Amino acid sequence: MVLLAAVGCASTTAQSGSALVEGSQASVDGTIAAVDMQPWTYDGNAVVMLDTAEYGRISVQLPARWNLCKATSVDTASLAVGARAHAVGTVTADGEILVCEGADHQLVLAPQARP
Repeated sequence: MVLLAAVGCASTTAQSGSALVEGSQASVDGTIAAVDMQPWTYDGNAVVMLDTAEYGRISVQLPARWNLCKATSVDTASLAVGARAHAVGTVTADGEILVCEGADHQLVLAPQARP
């Protein structure tokens, strides 16, 4: 078994090619790999998995108690596997972003490219 570890310095915003640092703010773009709204039924965080070029698969957390968040609401009905999306939030653990704490936090679909 091989174990790889990355060591990095904390910064206020995660940079391309760096690890996501717990407590930092991150902005990521990717393709939606999965959407799980089921946890909202028992007051848990809904989870949207994003496949990103910079960080691999990222778990974007959407709190059930959205009324307590500063972020603008997320159009959850528009989230679909295969769609491109942009997320801004606080890194809560390696590979996990919480969309809630800041007014600039968001999870939105990326504009579609026109042919």
